Amino acid sequence: MLSISFAAIFSFTLLSKLVERMVSLSVGIMLSTSFLHALPRAFEAGTDPRSLFACLLGGLLAFFLLEKFAVLRHSHHHEGDGHHHEHGHDAHEAGKSGWMILIGDGLHNFTDGILIAAAFLADPSLGIVTALAIIAHEIPQEVGDFIVLLNAGFSRARAYFYNLICSLMSVLGGVIGYYTLDQANSLIPYVLVLASSGFIYIAVSDLMPQMQRRASLKETIPQIILVSAGVALVLLMTQHLH
Repeated sequence: MLSISFAAIFSFTLLSKLVERMVSLSVGIMLSTSFLHALPRAFEAGTDPRSLFACLLGGLLAFFLLEKFAVLRHSHHHEGDGHHHEHGHDAHEAGKSGWMILIGDGLHNFTDGILIAAAFLADPSLGIVTALAIIAHEIPQEVGDFIVLLNAGFSRARAYFYNLICSLMSVLGGVIGYYTLDQANSLIPYVLVLASSGFIYIAVSDLMPQMQRRASLKETIPQIILVSAGVALVLLMTQHLH
C-alpha cells in the first residue's frame, strides 16, 4: 500500500499530463524488471530451465489469447462505426493492456508476499529489511503500472483502486507462504516467470507499437532517454534489494 501510494502521488501529480510520453519510461521499467530482476531470480532458484522456458512461452501465449478475446469483443461492439481515431487513438488501443498489467502485477505481488513470509520465518529483522526493500523496488514498477493504466483510459481513482486490490495479493502470498512454505517456495520461480511474461507481452505488443507510431527524431530521442531512465531506475532499486 505504501509503494502504491507513493507511486500514485508521483504519477498523478508529476506525470499525469505527460502520460503518452511516459509510456517510454514504463517500457523501460517493465522490461528491466522482467529481464534483470524477476527472471534471473526465477532461474537462480535451481528449477529446471526447460520447464521455466515452457512456462514463459505458455504465459506469452496466454496473454496473447487474453488480448485476442478483448480485441474480438471490441470489434463486435464497434465494427464499422466510421469514426476517425486520430485523437486519443493510442489510449484507446492501449485499453486492453490495462487489465493484463493488473494480472501480471498481482502475480508479482503474490511472489513478494511469499518472499517476505520466508524472510520473517528465518529472522524477524531480516523480514523487516526484506519488506522495506520490496517496498522500495516496487515503487518504480508501480509508477510504470499507473502510466499504463492512465494511458489505457482508467481514471485516477480506478487506477489507484485496482492497483490497491492487486497489492493485496502480497498478503495472500504471505499467508500461503507462512503456512505452506516448502510447497510455496517451489512455486515462486513459475509465478515470477508468469508475471514476467505479462510485463514483456504488454511492453512489446501494446506499448512499443505506440512508440513506433511516433517515428520522428523529435519524438524518438525522448523515447530513448525515458526507456534508459526506466532501466536505470530498476537497476538502482534492485542493487539495493540485493
